[in-house]
Amino acid sequence: MEQKKGTIALAAGAAALTLLAATLMIGMAMVTALVGGALPGGGCGGDGGLGGGSQAIGGAEWNAEQTENAATIVNQVVQRGLPKRAAVIAISTTIVESQLRNVGYGDRDSLGLYQQRPSQGWGTPAQILNPVGATNVFLDRLLELPGWATLPPGEAAQGVQRSAFPDKYGPQEGPAAALVDQFWVGPDNPVPAPASPAAPEVSSVASVFACPDQGGAGVPLAPSNIDPKKLPPGFTPPADPAQRAAVTYALAQLGKPYVWGAKGPDSFDCSGLMLAAWAAAGVPVPAGTVNQKTAGTPATIAQVAPGDLVFIPGSLGSPTNPRHVGMYVGNGLVVNAYDSSTGVVLQPLSDWADKVVAVRHIAGPVGRPAAAAR
Repeated sequence: MEQKKGTIALAAGAAALTLLAATLMIGMAMVTALVGGALPGGGCGGDGGLGGGSQAIGGAEWNAEQTENAATIVNQVVQRGLPKRAAVIAISTTIVESQLRNVGYGDRDSLGLYQQRPSQGWGTPAQILNPVGATNVFLDRLLELPGWATLPPGEAAQGVQRSAFPDKYGPQEGPAAALVDQFWVGPDNPVPAPASPAAPEVSSVASVFACPDQGGAGVPLAPSNIDPKKLPPGFTPPADPAQRAAVTYALAQLGKPYVWGAKGPDSFDCSGLMLAAWAAAGVPVPAGTVNQKTAGTPATIAQVAPGDLVFIPGSLGSPTNPRHVGMYVGNGLVVNAYDSSTGVVLQPLSDWADKVVAVRHIAGPVGRPAAAAR
């Protein structure tokens, strides 16, 4: 009887310890969500991207597309030698205007992260739908405001945007500041003198990005009669205007370097090339390979159309979490920013065929069975 009591006591103790451990784990998860950390499925090993994937920052939850766009904005501010204050104003603006998403709709002809209007001199749709270009235009106009860095919360954003709802920007500076603190690297920069131009923009570098480069194509450049950095003789672009614009842009980048996080015009990573190419057609796609995996509508490799995004695991991904994307351009060819040592190249789609895990159709007519590259 005493032995049974001891066994019962031990079992009860073990159960209590298990409950305590579970409670502690839940508590730690709650603390992580409050102070910042990867959400389920997030982080560099999850939905990844420049911003570290889905995570809680400053008491708010952000998905992988939102953190990628925030990291891109901070990177542009850093590259231009501007202070943190510029990044806070820019991000607070995009939280209000688009919830940090690269959207293709808005009031009248408003587009993109900042809801900029081509008809009001903000640039072409291609510029506005590229987060790098849109951020640079926003920063250019911000720097034209006298005393922009010391204006009360929301006033500098309103001075740039001229919104019908001026009171919305100020309350978002707190969440924006938390995002900036998450991605900023190094000391703050001084406010440039009013008469001094901003530091010249340089190619994006992965100095403020939360995740390291997530790998290249991982598909060998097999010997073929296709020059990987030249358009084949007699290549015919697609007839559909949107598909033709995207394909023509992508092919014009052949030979340019691969830089992690870059979205053009001088360098690209794999998803940055896809974003810039479709922006050239006036069609928004989200930033980041993992986010682009759900863009448009699903398609199959058997009926891939020009402009479709083709996903493979890449050197550091998996079939369920692909890390590399290219664009089918027709004639049995795919263009992609291959890796940091190779740059933007053409490959036969047949070299990818047994590794393709997803195809997404973005715009234009759906495809017919793909022809083999000659």
